[in-house]
Amino acid sequence: MPQSLVRNGVHLVFSTKNRDPLIAPAVAARFHTYLAGTLRGIDCPAITAGGHVDHVHILFLLAKTVPVCKTVEEVKKESSKWAEEHVHPSFYWQNGYGAFSVSPSNEAFVSEYIERQEEHHKTASFQDEFRELLRKHNLDWDERYVWD
Repeated sequence: MPQSLVRNGVHLVFSTKNRDPLIAPAVAARFHTYLAGTLRGIDCPAITAGGHVDHVHILFLLAKTVPVCKTVEEVKKESSKWAEEHVHPSFYWQNGYGAFSVSPSNEAFVSEYIERQEEHHKTASFQDEFRELLRKHNLDWDERYVWD
């Protein structure tokens, strides 16, 4: 086969440093658009981006030539610069992240989940949500190192 054909959907989740509630509703849509644009710039088109005051969720297609860790590094680096100017002067992301594979048949469900973040967080904290994602994806974690 002469072509390399790839479709790797990724649900990326990460929070602000110490889960500080810095992403105000007034700036959230612009911020999510910026995150999507950053991904597009590295050939990882976003399907949807959203979140809540202390974290983001992005569903995107991973480029076949870019590892997840480099993608996350670039998104966090570029969006931090934007956020320091438009969100809060001392804006920082947490060190870690969660990246979960998403099959094409589940992309609509994950997109809808991301779009309903405001509603979802009326009853669940980011920590509880993240733990549930880890459980659903059969990942082991140590509470001492998940949060910063």
